[in-house]
Amino acid sequence: MSNPTSVLEDLLRELPDLRTQIYFKSSLTALSHAMEDQVLAGVNTSLVIASFQRERFYRQEAHRYLRISERAEQVYVLAAPETDFANRSSQYETVAFEPRDTLAQEWHLVVVGPRYAACLICKERQTSTGESATPLATDQARRFEGVWTFDRRTVCKAAELLLDRILVYRPELKHKITHAKAGLSTEVRTGFNNLDPEPFAERLVTYLQAGQYKLLKAYRSIAAQERKERLVNSITAAIRRSLNPDEIFKVAVQELGQALRVCRCLIYRCKETDTSVTIQHEYLGAAVDSLVGQEWPLQHNPLFQEVLQRQERVYVDDTHADPWLLENNQQISAQRLRSSSAGISLVQHWQIQSWLMVPVIHQSRLLGIVELHNCRATLHEWTDAELDLVEAIATQVGVALIQAEAYANLEDLNQQLEALDRTRANLIAITGHELRTPLSTIQVCLESLASEPDMPTELRQVMLNTALSDGERMRKLIQDFLTLSELESGRVKWHLEALPLKECVDLALSSMRARQLHNELPKIVANVSPDLPLVQTDGEWVVEILSKLLDNACKFTNPNGQVTIRANPNGNQMLEVTVADTGRGIESKRLETVFDRFYQEEGALRRTTGGTGLGLAICRQIVTGLGGRIWAESDGKDKGSEFHFTIPISQNESNKQPVTPAKKTRSRGARG
Repeated sequence: MSNPTSVLEDLLRELPDLRTQIYFKSSLTALSHAMEDQVLAGVNTSLVIASFQRERFYRQEAHRYLRISERAEQVYVLAAPETDFANRSSQYETVAFEPRDTLAQEWHLVVVGPRYAACLICKERQTSTGESATPLATDQARRFEGVWTFDRRTVCKAAELLLDRILVYRPELKHKITHAKAGLSTEVRTGFNNLDPEPFAERLVTYLQAGQYKLLKAYRSIAAQERKERLVNSITAAIRRSLNPDEIFKVAVQELGQALRVCRCLIYRCKETDTSVTIQHEYLGAAVDSLVGQEWPLQHNPLFQEVLQRQERVYVDDTHADPWLLENNQQISAQRLRSSSAGISLVQHWQIQSWLMVPVIHQSRLLGIVELHNCRATLHEWTDAELDLVEAIATQVGVALIQAEAYANLEDLNQQLEALDRTRANLIAITGHELRTPLSTIQVCLESLASEPDMPTELRQVMLNTALSDGERMRKLIQDFLTLSELESGRVKWHLEALPLKECVDLALSSMRARQLHNELPKIVANVSPDLPLVQTDGEWVVEILSKLLDNACKFTNPNGQVTIRANPNGNQMLEVTVADTGRGIESKRLETVFDRFYQEEGALRRTTGGTGLGLAICRQIVTGLGGRIWAESDGKDKGSEFHFTIPISQNESNKQPVTPAKKTRSRGARG
């Protein structure tokens, strides 16, 4: 039943003198409403025919056609059905044409009365591909080509063409349509179309103003987007120029404050646990007091606490009217009341009238705050565009902070890598020196013994003793490497038990004297009371700590000096052990460095004392594993030194509670 030709084409074929014109949808809407207003304002209109392309467009005007049906004898409404639009007769006739009909591309309105006639016959403009530009859209920029006229002859011809189309879809209306056609007279009568132009002018002006308003909104939106992009680009450029947060904050606070024309703009770094911050970056856009250098409270700042709770922006258009800032509000809790009192103090002292706070957040971690104030009597209602702009800036500031942190972490990693490289170099130097030297000595001794069978017995014994001594030196070096490796890798298993510290001290002293039997040692004094509380620890490892500390003290103390061991409770939970000497002492800047691996006071290759530089590093690993800590104290060069370490006190011999802050496992026999 669809018709392949359009009503406009048929009308131009019947009346070749007609000339078409281009109309935008907004213009057609204005003209259609003006023509409908003429019907509603007049009486005795004979015929109204309207074609709406689609049912959705008709639904927007259905209420008007109910009123029009009260003023006109015959009203016909055409549309392609989409839901419930169908052929029916009620207050007026509805005609549902097929969507494939050319009527689906057209816009028609015909009004015929005894003294008034007008028609609007248009077809939607085709694109270069031959398809309708946007046939289903409500875009005001859709274009139509057609005829708008008050010429009665043209109006009647358009009415006849449309009535013929209606008859195709509603043949049961043949009698009614014949009657409507009979009323169409092309005779021009005196006073005909003496219509009031005011409705047309009002409608066209209204739609023109609406179009200008939409255009202005579009310009404002474009300007806001351009401003946002400019700000973001400026901050992005600052980030590219420097990874220094202070420089980035300086640019961001100025650009944002100027763009939003606020009285005060602040950007500062902070954490959730901070009680206050010192303001360093600020923009002032009015004659208000500066906050630079001031302590800005956070803990009792109600807006900041609200930001922490919500993890999103918080703003107050009028601080004197917002209820949660009023001290006399009876519906807030006492804690909130105290916060509100602090908020009121800030508002009054710094003359804040409108207040916006936007958090700088990365992965749920607060990095900082962007804060804007309008002061004195200046009220400001924050728009969505402004809020989005500030959030975009906060996001860029967050990116800058994360990049700065990443850069700082990278520098730390580089320093650690440099330290590891130095450690590797020290390891190579130490192993080269400590292993090659005794090996060379052993080799020389063995070669001499093998090549000189007539060597005197006394010299032969010297050679054997030298080889054995250097072999023991190599064994200790390798043992220290293995011990430290096991401690650092976490393969040690601690066997904790309640035992007296004095027992460990006696074992360490006995072991040291056996090792140093032929060496002259300084005087060693052990001031360890047998009445001290028992310690909950691994006795073997404590003996190891004491042995290494005693070896270290004796090594750097002259034979006429003294080494002292003492122990005292350090609080209720720990026992503090001290190994003090009157030897060389340690510079204050090296009190922590001495615990580094391979540390040598005199250098790895030119020292006058033996050792691998691993002893104190091993002690720190053991003490940490047993739940204590170790540190060194000294008044400087040649003033002696003290090494302190703590171990947990046993709470009850019958109820042993292992203290295992560092879970490590180790085989018992690895130390030797």
